[in-house]
Formats: sequence, structure tokens, C-alpha cells
Amino acid sequence: MIGASCLCGGVRFEFRRAAGPFELCHCNRCRKVSGSAFIAGLGIRREDFRWICGRELIKTFEAPILREPPAYRSCFCSRCGSPTPDPTNEGARVEIPAGLVDGDPGCAPERHIMVEHKSAWYSIADALPQLDEPALRALRSMTPANS
Repeated sequence: MIGASCLCGGVRFEFRRAAGPFELCHCNRCRKVSGSAFIAGLGIRREDFRWICGRELIKTFEAPILREPPAYRSCFCSRCGSPTPDPTNEGARVEIPAGLVDGDPGCAPERHIMVEHKSAWYSIADALPQLDEPALRALRSMTPANS
């Protein structure tokens, strides 16, 4: 199992393996939540994920809906402020902030997403694919939710 934790160690979880996608999101909201140029999100299958402790420490903020549901939901440790997985998510996948992973997740980022919202001060210098919102929607409409 691969361990992960928030900055203070109050929220801890583990997962067997990463399933992907592993994306670097440049949207305005993810940038604000991360305080950086993007947030690195890693997909884990529900059956490969297990909470260890600290779910009760997680607080949630739901930003207003911009265009269509769902709202942007930000979850974070109430002690240290680290972004966390959503403790109420009952879906087939759990998205974890990759920066919380304490070891090697066994994979690397696959793509940059929402690049039309990229910070003016940041230049993407790697060779990963760069998807804007329409390209991302097209990709996700072709990808089965449980793959």
C-alpha cells in the first residue's frame, strides 16, 4: 500500500495503486486551491483506496456554480489547510491531491488540462499533452468512467 497524508499528519489514507488519470489542472479554481500554477490530481479506484484516520478533520468549501453543475468542491484539513480527497465521494474513483502521496505512486502526470486558464507567469516546458476545456470534455466523453 502507498501511504498519503496532509501536512500535519492528521488526515491519512492509503491506496494499492494509481489508476489515473494523473492530470495537472490549470483552471482558476484549482490554482487558487493549490496556491500554485496548477493542482496535480491523481485518480484512484474506490476499491484500491482506504481511509486510515482524520476524515473528521476535513472541511469542505463549495464554490458557486459557474456554468453548470456540479459546483467546485474543495476539501481540506481543518488543522493545516492541506487539500484532501473528498470524504463524501461515493463514486467509483477517488481523486487525491498528488502532493499528499508520501511515496512513489508508480506513475507520472499524463497531461495538462484547462490550459486556456494557465497563469500568465507560468510556462509549460514539458512535452505532456495540453488540453483546453473542449478537448478535455471530448476525451472524457470517450473514456469509460470505470476504466
